[in-house]
Amino acid sequence: MSFIIKAIVWTLAFYGLFEIIKTILYITIHTNLRSSGIYMIIGVKNQEKEIEGILRSIIFKILYGKEEQIKDIVVADLNSNDNTKEIIQRLEEEYECIKVVNWRECKEILDAVDNS
Repeated sequence: MSFIIKAIVWTLAFYGLFEIIKTILYITIHTNLRSSGIYMIIGVKNQEKEIEGILRSIIFKILYGKEEQIKDIVVADLNSNDNTKEIIQRLEEEYECIKVVNWRECKEILDAVDNS
């Protein structure tokens, strides 16, 4: 009986370790967020007509203006039904300071930053 309990404990320990490693890898590889700085988090839904102008305005202020404290812009798509996500993904390819995530990924990133 103690063998079964030990096997369960070790299985849960390895699972927890796997989850920690997976979270660290996700944050460092996929998001490329800097460890310190100010992050602007924008939640968007069905804003295909406005989102490009808004993001380009913010990026212009970061690159050439007075908002140099902002390190990254995290745009969380809230399941848009229009072309909002495609537009922000195109801008993500153009500018390295933009990171596109869905709402769940945004929550995971915030939880990980909060715990560090």
